Amino acid sequence: MNKNITFTIDGKKCIAKQDQNIVEAAEDNGIYIPTLCHLKGIIPSGSCRICNIKSNGRFMTACTTKVQEGMVIENNTEEIDELRKIIIETLFVSGNHYCPSCEKSGNCILQALAYKHRIMIPRFAYTFEVKQVDATSPKIYLERNRCVLCKRCVRSIKTKDNKNYFAIEGRGYTSQIILDKKLALNMSDEEAQIAMKNCPVGCILKKEKGYIEAIGTRKYDKIEIGTEIEIEA
Repeated sequence: MNKNITFTIDGKKCIAKQDQNIVEAAEDNGIYIPTLCHLKGIIPSGSCRICNIKSNGRFMTACTTKVQEGMVIENNTEEIDELRKIIIETLFVSGNHYCPSCEKSGNCILQALAYKHRIMIPRFAYTFEVKQVDATSPKIYLERNRCVLCKRCVRSIKTKDNKNYFAIEGRGYTSQIILDKKLALNMSDEEAQIAMKNCPVGCILKKEKGYIEAIGTRKYDKIEIGTEIEIEA
């Protein structure tokens, strides 16, 4: 029988189930911890590092760390806020994120996090890398210029016999997302739509139909990211 445990985030006493990671335990208690790479029900990877929190004087990723009895967690401090801003700004300057023309504008988590942290102009110089766009699939575009290597697509979009449509090729700064071209030939419209939805940015775009939902009416056009968790709690 699962036993509930107690912990504290920024002075608020919380209750969690055993074996819950900190991101989901916090959400159950109405507390938002930002993340780009985490998806409920999928094994966490700790790729984006935006969910960094602090406990016992140590930084750790909240998606890969299990909450423990009596844990005291810092989530909303100037130090952590600054760390998250640095990560978000780095992602913007290392890719080509031109929000006004992007299909995911208003539904993009990276864009929403930039608004939440009041980022207008990154402090770092843009690298202006040009990454290859893959439009060979009959169902989706891979706009690598917007990819943040969160691995959501790799971990969540699989065939019925559990084969991966997506993978990471290369190492370090040469890493890029790739699509299995043979498997992609049989990708369904539903799988393509889920892949686009699961992508936190505008890297994976479904072909044939776009801008069905008008900009200005999309999720983060209407509410600040994280506030929906507070409302639900």
